[in-house]
Amino acid sequence: MKLVEFFNEDEVALDLSADGKDAALEELIALLDLEDDAEEILFKLLKKRENLGSTGIGKGVAIPHCRSLVVDRLRVAYGRKRDGLDFNAVDDKPVSHFFLIVAPPVEISNQYLPVLGKIAQLCKNPKNLTRLSEIASQEEFFSVLEDAEV
Repeated sequence: MKLVEFFNEDEVALDLSADGKDAALEELIALLDLEDDAEEILFKLLKKRENLGSTGIGKGVAIPHCRSLVVDRLRVAYGRKRDGLDFNAVDDKPVSHFFLIVAPPVEISNQYLPVLGKIAQLCKNPKNLTRLSEIASQEEFFSVLEDAEV
């Protein structure tokens, strides 16, 4: 299982317009192309998760995640905000790279935690973060994931 297998081009946004945490979550959720009711439920769940502790893991990365019945399979999305925004990250620095993960409460393949781990592994390498900051297309995003071999 490679991380690149969980993304498609429609779920990658390289120029988020959000100016705050809530707006960033809304933009990421919109990438999943769900019904309006489902988007609203997902937003509330992600906000609840963020209230427990920020998913801003530091080094300009946030991995908002939750389990919800609004999806029938694991879904992931990536968004980039070049100049970053305040996401209450653990290092108090702006976040530029957002990886959204949503999975159903019960999933047969049980990929939720492994995918979360692979994203964290990808973001541990400063070279990968530099490349993600420099990419200009979805194709280049997929190239970074392929080259990282996570």
